Amino acid sequence: MDINEVHLICFSPTRTSKQVGEAIVRGTGLTNIITTDLTLHAAEVDIAEDTLTIVAVPVYGGKVAPLAMERLQGVRTSGSPVVLVVVYGNRAYEKALVELDAFASAKGFKVVAGATFVGEHSYSTEQHPVAAGRPDANDLQYAEEFGAKLRTKINAATDMEHLYPVDVNRIQRPRQPFLPLFKFLRRVIKLRKSGVPLPRVPEVDAELCTHCGICAAHCPSGAIVKGDECNTIAEKCIKCCACVKGCPFKARTYDTPFAVLLSDCFGRQKEARIIL
Repeated sequence: MDINEVHLICFSPTRTSKQVGEAIVRGTGLTNIITTDLTLHAAEVDIAEDTLTIVAVPVYGGKVAPLAMERLQGVRTSGSPVVLVVVYGNRAYEKALVELDAFASAKGFKVVAGATFVGEHSYSTEQHPVAAGRPDANDLQYAEEFGAKLRTKINAATDMEHLYPVDVNRIQRPRQPFLPLFKFLRRVIKLRKSGVPLPRVPEVDAELCTHCGICAAHCPSGAIVKGDECNTIAEKCIKCCACVKGCPFKARTYDTPFAVLLSDCFGRQKEARIIL
C-alpha cells in the first residue's frame, strides 16, 4: 500500500523524545514530513488515514508525562496507522506504552508498531549521571533501522485492512537485574519515611542568571516568566528540567536525592526495544 506522508507528533522538553522520533522518520525514507511539536503548546490536528503517524513522548514516573497526554487531546484521525514511542530515563517505563496505546486507539489510530527508547534522565547531572548522553549514536541508528522496517511492513501490505496492528503488551522488556531494583525501592521507602523535604522547583543562582529568557522560552508549562527568571511557579513546574539543561550560564540546578538513587541503582544501560 502507498503511504507518502509521515506526521511526527512529539512532546519533548529536553529533546530526547524528539531526537528518537526524527530518527525513526529518517529511517522510513519518506520525504513528505509534517512535525507537530506539542512541547510548548497544544494543537488541533486532523490526520488523514493514508498518513503514517509517529507519536514520541517521555515517561515521568512510569507513566506518559501528564502534560504530554493533555496536549495530545487535540489530535484526531479516522484510522491513521500509528507508531507509539515512549522514552524513559533508564529506570522503567512501567505502563506508559500501554497507556499511550489505549489513548491512541480511543482516538481512532491503528497501532502498527511500538518502541521503548532510553533518554538522558531529567534529573541527570555531571555528579550523578543517569543515562547521560542518550539517545546516543547507537540509539539513533537503531531508531533509523526501526523506521526502515516500518516502511517495509507498510509496503508489504496490500491495503489498510492488511496492515496488521500489534499488541504493545507483547513488547520485550529490557533486562532488569533484581538487586539494583530492590536496592532502589528500599532506599526510596527509607527516603520517604525520613521526611526529608524534596525540592519542588529548580534553584537559581541570581549571580549567574543574566535574565536572557531562555529558561522561560523553553519551559513547557509556563512556570517561568520572562523578566522574572529567578523564580519558578511551583504549581506549574513539571520538573522536566528543560530550564536546567537549557541554561547557557548554569544558573539553574535541580538538586534532588532521587538523582543520587537513580544514578547509583541504574548505572547499567538498558536497550531500546521495538515491536512491529
